[in-house]
Amino acid sequence: MEESMENVFTGKTVEEAVAEGLKALGITEEQAEITVLEEGKKKLFGSIKAKVQIVKKATDGERAAAFIDGLLKILKIPAFNEIVSDDEKVEIEIKTTNTSAVIGRRGEVLDAIQCIAGAVANIGREEYRRVVVDCEKYRAQREEKLKAVAVAKAAKAVEKKRRVALEPMSPYERRVVHSVLASNEEVTTISEGKEPMRRVVIIPNNEVPFERKERNFSRGGRQFNRDKREGDRGERKFGDRKPGGRQFNRDKREGDRRERGERDNRNSRPPRSSAPRGKKQIFLGTYLGNSGASNSKDEDKE
Repeated sequence: MEESMENVFTGKTVEEAVAEGLKALGITEEQAEITVLEEGKKKLFGSIKAKVQIVKKATDGERAAAFIDGLLKILKIPAFNEIVSDDEKVEIEIKTTNTSAVIGRRGEVLDAIQCIAGAVANIGREEYRRVVVDCEKYRAQREEKLKAVAVAKAAKAVEKKRRVALEPMSPYERRVVHSVLASNEEVTTISEGKEPMRRVVIIPNNEVPFERKERNFSRGGRQFNRDKREGDRGERKFGDRKPGGRQFNRDKREGDRRERGERDNRNSRPPRSSAPRGKKQIFLGTYLGNSGASNSKDEDKE
């Protein structure tokens, strides 16, 4: 409470009290949160001075740091942070014994913390201010590794005369690669793909366009030999139907068997009746007083 009383300023008017407070605190009106406690009034006998309370606003870096501190407490990660810079860009360093929990795989957790902290720091700002969050110098170590990889991949691209695509990276890491290869006169770099699979592609200036090799149909060529092998397989599969060939002989044997079978079937058929068509056949029973028609009718009844 005493601290708040130290931030209370008076004057004949509110404007005078505010000016007095800003001067005492050494801040501008944009950097201050001003609360009017009492308006100045004139009385018949004397007057009542205006009273204001002025509190310095938290800087962009302080807001971001406060957010990170609260987030780590929610995650139950023992850590504290320190504002390294609060000038052109905000730099915050996280100190912790559980670095793996804060950094994550390839810095994914640290990047997420940095992204949200940047949004908090830029609340109410018209121009975006960059925020960098680091943990136990991870960014510096990662940058050195990325620079080495970028240089090696650029050399490979020039040697092979082919473009080389790097692994997917965060926007921050892609900037590092673009920056380190910007001075390399033998290559150019571009970014391709969509987040989170966006990656840097290194293009050598001596790149040779990919050309599809023509098939070699000349005798002894690769395509010729391939077609010959396929033809041989086709002959083995379907056989040689020329006279004297294996398939020709097989077909001839099968034809002979079918012909013999048809001939045997014809020989095994029962003899046809010699009675002329359209005339009624006379059974032996006719002479005994019975006819074939009556016998069949009785059988149906039974």
